[in-house]
Amino acid sequence: MKKFIISSSCSFSSVASGLNIAMISGSTRTTGPPTVLGPRVNSFIQTTLEERGHIITHIDPKQFTLLQKPVFGYAPGKAPQELQECQSILQQADAYVCVTPEYNHSPSPALMNDVLRRFENTANDQMRHHQLSPTFLIHNEVTYSAGQWGGTRAGVALRTTLSELGCLPVSAMIHIPKAQEVLNRDGSIVVTSEGNDDVERWEKYCSRTFSQLEWWAVAACNHREVVDPFDESPVFGKAPSQRNAP
Repeated sequence: MKKFIISSSCSFSSVASGLNIAMISGSTRTTGPPTVLGPRVNSFIQTTLEERGHIITHIDPKQFTLLQKPVFGYAPGKAPQELQECQSILQQADAYVCVTPEYNHSPSPALMNDVLRRFENTANDQMRHHQLSPTFLIHNEVTYSAGQWGGTRAGVALRTTLSELGCLPVSAMIHIPKAQEVLNRDGSIVVTSEGNDDVERWEKYCSRTFSQLEWWAVAACNHREVVDPFDESPVFGKAPSQRNAP
């Protein structure tokens, strides 16, 4: 289990317990064809993070109906219970992990509209309450297809949206081409060679990204006690015209 040097106000229960991470998935498919790959990728990512000592809460778009009103469109305390519970998870998280397929060179509609659109002010609200969180992006085209690019174009597109929400994407990403050949149904890695080389290669590949996520999450958690990020950069909360140039 990894050890982190953290300040007392971070949302870690102890130095050894790790980060509180919200994992937001992007698939609502339950049956094929083609083969449904989202659940095995979600399981792989969640298990890998938990093995690194983190606490993972999975936000699944299947738990929501189609978007009718974002959470900030309701009066305080009047949003449906499922939205309030999900917003609380996002506000309390030390970091986010977004797992998305690539549909038509873009992130999944379920992730963009049904989850992020519902809570588009949550990241800014979270930062406003000194819960500055970095975001780690996982993009997997082959989570939902047999393609060779691993959802890279969806990853690039998603970064812009998450930056606008107040998140800090780390530079490294994880792409899983041909997920149906890489992962078993339970999320374990398919072993095709002797000596467990497949598992070691994927662990090393994922570790680079997760290490960046951990570094930035702990750094942000510590530094928000020293400097209020909104002293010199206040939140715009009244009208879009606040963004206008002079």
